[in-house]
Amino acid sequence: MNKDITLVVLAAGMGSRFGGLKQVEPMGPNGEFILDYSVYDAIQAGFNKIVFIIKEENYEIFKDTIGARVEPHIKVEYCFQNNDILPEGFDYPKDRVKPYGTAQAILCAKDKVHENFAIISADDFFGQDAFRQAAKFLKKESDFCVVGYKIGETLSEQGSVKRGVCIEKDGYLTNVIESKVEKNGDKVHCEPLNGEEPFDVPLDQPVSMLMFGLTPIIFDELEKEIITFFENNTENMDDCEFLLPDVLDEMIQNGKVKIKVLPTTSKWIGVTYKEDTPLVKESIKRLVKTKENPQGEYPNHLWN
Repeated sequence: MNKDITLVVLAAGMGSRFGGLKQVEPMGPNGEFILDYSVYDAIQAGFNKIVFIIKEENYEIFKDTIGARVEPHIKVEYCFQNNDILPEGFDYPKDRVKPYGTAQAILCAKDKVHENFAIISADDFFGQDAFRQAAKFLKKESDFCVVGYKIGETLSEQGSVKRGVCIEKDGYLTNVIESKVEKNGDKVHCEPLNGEEPFDVPLDQPVSMLMFGLTPIIFDELEKEIITFFENNTENMDDCEFLLPDVLDEMIQNGKVKIKVLPTTSKWIGVTYKEDTPLVKESIKRLVKTKENPQGEYPNHLWN
């Protein structure tokens, strides 16, 4: 049975390291944003609806740019991640600007999502095969999933980066070790952010780039966990973040969920710093169909 599936886009980040709203930085040959390509790939893969999670003050710029282009092609809804959306009894610092993390963001979409769904960040390029794998799984399964990219293809020439190294058994996730990683010959050296012992993994070790497939049961879990989280962070409301990988890891350890690791042939492309922009533009250009590149994956004018 083919189910309706939704793509939830996390787009409330401020892009502080990039220096602005990197979600609306033109990257394609005709002014397309990275997010245009993600929505296009989602539609091709069979997703029926897009939910954008944004900051309320960015609503007009999102609707006038991304919204104007994609709304003719797929059902679109918006919801807001605001810092005052906290459990009863908790107050946020009035000078805090940064959102309270990916898990709180997803909880903000509870009233918009009633079917299996995938989540992605707005400012990363995930690739067509990744969306196909996620859609195929979400239409048929009741477990969670994570798209696993080969770690060697997610590294930076500029030095170490942070990645969620996926540890799996029989194709299912047992742990995600958030680590600082850097290529070291034919291996990748990983230094866990929690202070545990460093370790090396092969170049094809799967890593999570925060492309998860979830079911609506996640919302009940998030509603319970966010209370515990803020109870444990009453003295740290300025800096704490309620993060989805932490919630999922606890669910795995408590036997509440199974998370299938989906290998992908897609190459992840990300923008962290402004200096990354030329490389990302060139990478996307190589994927666009032209007379010189008739095998390209994308039309030159994406939405025409």
